[in-house]
Amino acid sequence: MFADNGIQMLNECRKHNISISEYTIKEEIKKTEDTLFNVLKKMNKNLQVMKQAVDYGTKNNVKSLSGFIGGNGFKLNNYASSGNTLTGEFIVKAMARAVACSEVNAAMGKIVAAPTAGSCGILPAVIITAGEKLQKSEEELVRALFTASGVGILIAKNATLSGAEGGCQAECGSAAAMGAAAVVEMMGGTPDMALDAAAMVIKNTLGLVCDPIAGLVEVPCAKRNIAGAVSALTMADIVMGGVKSIIPFDDCVTAMYRVGKQLPCELRETAMGGLATTKTGEKLRKQLEDSKLYK
Repeated sequence: MFADNGIQMLNECRKHNISISEYTIKEEIKKTEDTLFNVLKKMNKNLQVMKQAVDYGTKNNVKSLSGFIGGNGFKLNNYASSGNTLTGEFIVKAMARAVACSEVNAAMGKIVAAPTAGSCGILPAVIITAGEKLQKSEEELVRALFTASGVGILIAKNATLSGAEGGCQAECGSAAAMGAAAVVEMMGGTPDMALDAAAMVIKNTLGLVCDPIAGLVEVPCAKRNIAGAVSALTMADIVMGGVKSIIPFDDCVTAMYRVGKQLPCELRETAMGGLATTKTGEKLRKQLEDSKLYK
């Protein structure tokens, strides 16, 4: 049975001298009674969908059915190679991919809802972009997704991945934590370092509310995917630079769950608070209700 918390998983990794991805794959093989080849093949299908989504969203002017979002993945992808960016081509490329995948989702395109549809842009942006920079093979990217999955399982076991239950900290925060851990492992970091990166991401997104305009997973969700991708990549770099998390991963997950429970229902995906009830948010909601989409 999969570990119940981070400490248990780290103990297993230390005991067998394996990575988080190797541990997660081993547990998946045990659970499904399938072969290593088939387990990797199934995850590779997810990777291919992720690649297709970010590729389409960055090369095409994708628009959501509501008209609220669209085209930003395309714009940022072009900007990334302009030579004029402040944060550099690598970070802007990751931002472009994160929002592009969110736009493909909002346009009813095919995505991988990992860990959720609302946070679908973070893992593809982080793992694909880091993979390019680190010159990783396709199999290594697949294994990185297993690292992310292992961290996601722990969060799901001890907290929640649902914005309706725990706010956007549970969606974009969890996705970014998963991505950070994956990148640390891709960079040669230990399981302890991977969970440190995940912990720091959770700390940085603690309390993030879920307040979608008109109840759609578009605004501000798409741009929070950008922020999540940047957080994942920067926290991975911080850990690889030797910085440790004072608050351990398990405590961060516990805190996230408690904070999520303390959030009022208005700030948990109901569109009854936050940005959704601002003057502009209400205007956009009314505009959508009066549109042909609601006729």
